[in-house]
Amino acid sequence: MQVRPNYWKFSIAKEFVFGRGCVQHLETVCTKQQLKRLLVITDKNLIQAGLLERVLHVVPQNITSVHVFDGGQAEPSLNVLAEAVAMGTHVKPDAIVGLGGGSNIDVAKATALLLTHGGNLADYFGFDKAPGPVLPLIAIPTTAGTGSEVSHSAVLTDPEAHIKVSTLSPHLRPAVAIVDPALTDSCPPHVTAHSGIDALVHAIEGYTARRWSDMHLADPQARAYEGAHPLGKLLGLEAIRLIGQNLVRAVHEPLNQEARDHMALAASYAGMSFSNCGVALVHALEYPLGAAVHCSHGEGNGLLLPHVMRYNLSTRVAEFAEIGLALGYSQPQASAQQQAEQAIDGVVRLQGEIGIRPTLRQLGVERSTLSSMANKSFQIKRLMDLNPRSPTEADLLAILEAAY
Repeated sequence: MQVRPNYWKFSIAKEFVFGRGCVQHLETVCTKQQLKRLLVITDKNLIQAGLLERVLHVVPQNITSVHVFDGGQAEPSLNVLAEAVAMGTHVKPDAIVGLGGGSNIDVAKATALLLTHGGNLADYFGFDKAPGPVLPLIAIPTTAGTGSEVSHSAVLTDPEAHIKVSTLSPHLRPAVAIVDPALTDSCPPHVTAHSGIDALVHAIEGYTARRWSDMHLADPQARAYEGAHPLGKLLGLEAIRLIGQNLVRAVHEPLNQEARDHMALAASYAGMSFSNCGVALVHALEYPLGAAVHCSHGEGNGLLLPHVMRYNLSTRVAEFAEIGLALGYSQPQASAQQQAEQAIDGVVRLQGEIGIRPTLRQLGVERSTLSSMANKSFQIKRLMDLNPRSPTEADLLAILEAAY
């Protein structure tokens, strides 16, 4: 018999550093930890943009060698991971630096895991399969979106199964997260939009997930997360407020440093929220979608968000009302039901303001594949169990049809 829990817990990166110019803290980290050999996981676009050079400029003299894996890519596959691990096996680093968006940081996490414990990533799919600590991870995000710098998950694409696969473990939370908003200043508008809407999804799903006191009813795999609890919800709601005030400005005014700073903080807050409270139906539906048509994770999530919110509305009226007020789309004098509905309408409006494509058809999805996507999503039981409303496979298909 399962015992009803009467506690919750909260975890983030072991050290979290935030502020414009704080990339310089990398020098302190390397010196204090007496590191000698670094493996940097990044991509060619960031090298071309000069961001790798800015990071390497602060590496101290005690570092005797820095090796750069530049094969990172959006929605990385297991093949990319294999290449990164091959380089790491050769150079034997003391620590791994993930520089980039969530994709590069996730590859860095998985690389640290395999270099430490061996095997294939499939050995660690699901929750809590890592047998112990991994190589020290230093996460330096260059987008304001995924929150991977504080989370305990790594998501990659299995090209053969045409689905995204997740590895979750407390050991995958970075040793150090260095969040310097200045590194997002060169982020193109469409990447800013996709990353920002992804952070909003994280905050909303964390805020509205199955409540922590009900997690004893969930499948054990769902317990990679705590369920929605007060601290996670507090961070999620603040992330929502910051996104409502700054995402559109960051997309349309790329040189607006204030908007960039607030979005970087919002993304980390949202990462802290969802990586403790959970993500649910939006992510479950996006995993097969992103693997099938290779849209960005953020755009796929952002497209699906209002449709999932409509499905969950009856179970989270009060929370949606608060979300609408925080975003600035709900009217304070309206009823809670009206505010909740205005929140959903506001998300649709936000999609349009930042250029998120509104239909699956526009992403290149064939209607004939919706049933298969619904089936693949339904198999991700840990995310089904974190959703505030328990869906059937037919419910998932109906959501996809509505989004088509």
